[in-house]
Amino acid sequence: MMRPQKSFIAVFAFLAMTSAFADAESTEDQSIKASSELTIISLAPHLTEWVYSLGLEQHLVAVSDYSDYPSEATSLPRVADYQGADIAAIVALKPTLVLAWDGGNKPQDIHKLQALGINVFSSRITNLSDIASELIKLGKLTDKETAATRLAHQFQAGISALEQQYDAAPRKSVFYYSWTAPLMTIGPNAWPNKLLNVCGAKTAFEDSPVDYPQVSVKEVLTKQPTALIAASKSTPEELAYFWAPHRDFLQAPLVTVNPDITSRFSLRLINELKNLCNGIN
Repeated sequence: MMRPQKSFIAVFAFLAMTSAFADAESTEDQSIKASSELTIISLAPHLTEWVYSLGLEQHLVAVSDYSDYPSEATSLPRVADYQGADIAAIVALKPTLVLAWDGGNKPQDIHKLQALGINVFSSRITNLSDIASELIKLGKLTDKETAATRLAHQFQAGISALEQQYDAAPRKSVFYYSWTAPLMTIGPNAWPNKLLNVCGAKTAFEDSPVDYPQVSVKEVLTKQPTALIAASKSTPEELAYFWAPHRDFLQAPLVTVNPDITSRFSLRLINELKNLCNGIN
């Protein structure tokens, strides 16, 4: 039986987002050059990845829990987790720039840091294209615009290529899940469904009024998905064991994706999407 995967956000569901656009814009108007004086703290795993992608790792002094890629990030102090940011620890490190996730970090923590006069880059992601545009904003802010633009264009080109390759109508119905106790899937507006759409697929529970509904095996069998997508680190044997009693009624192949990538706004999504698309199609 699969166990819930630890994640920076429970049940990989995105929290209700509180907009901080005015604060974000005031920060983005400033230019923080990538000099020896630049000191960065990241409050989300995907933002930690962006720092390394832009070649700013020498300025990174602290990160959030689950900032495990690249592996070098695991040696840095942790100043944020699912309960919130450690404001005192952050202030003590005297950062010149804090990277925050609007939608993942607590709005009150972001506001506290800004009230203390700390520059906060507050990044909000709702669609895949936002990853590219937000990365460019960060690049402009840290004097890494050239590198950010190159990476963003590569990422967007990769997404566009996959969308063109798997542009099929109608989309294939698949069952996407992360664990089986309880058995939970995704609704039409959940982040993983946007990944499925790139591959010419959609959640079998597109009629769900919530993003992450709990469902029964009977409901899955009734839907007859064309593939079972497990966002899990469990072994293939463990995953197959759960579905074994139902194989007389469900022939859908089992596809595995890395939840540490599919649940993050990571540039690594391109390669993981290729695996996902190949498995579905």
